[in-house]
Amino acid sequence: MAAPTREFADYCCELLAAAGPCTARRMFGGWGIATGGLNIAIIAFEQLFLKVHPGTQARFAAAGGAPFLYEARGKTMQLGYFTAPADAMESPAQMAPWARLALEAALLAASKKPQARTQRSRPATKSIANRDRPTPSRSTAPTTPRAAKPALARARRKSARG
Repeated sequence: MAAPTREFADYCCELLAAAGPCTARRMFGGWGIATGGLNIAIIAFEQLFLKVHPGTQARFAAAGGAPFLYEARGKTMQLGYFTAPADAMESPAQMAPWARLALEAALLAASKKPQARTQRSRPATKSIANRDRPTPSRSTAPTTPRAAKPALARARRKSARG
C-alpha cells in the first residue's frame, strides 16, 4: 500500500473548494483535510473519505460510498467518514454538494463538542482532620501585632514547618 502523495492531497483540496479554502496536513500515514479549522475529509488507503453524520450517512451509501474501516486490536472499527462518489472525484462542480455535506457534518460535530473550560480558582476546602473542630472567626484572631513577636521565633517557626 503506497502512501497518498501530496499531489493527490492538493487535488482533493481543489475538489473540496466549495466548502471553503482547504488545507491538507499529514496524519497517521495519510492526510487530513480541513477548512476553517474543521476536519471535513481524510485521505487514507489512496482514497478520499468525507465526513458524515447520521443524517447524511445514508446519502453517501446510496451514492455508492463506502465507510472508512480499519482494524484495531482485532476488531473492525468505523469512523464517521465515507468515500466520495466516483463521479464526484472528476470535478469540483460535481464534488460541491458532497463537500457541503461534509462541512455540515463537521459543523455539527463541532457544535456537539463540550467547550473547553478555563481554569478557575477553587474555594479552599476544609481538612478532614479539622471537620469537627469549629473554624475560628476573624474576631477571635490574636490581637498582638506580628511585629511585636520576636523575629527569631518567627524564623524558627517557619523553618520547623519545612
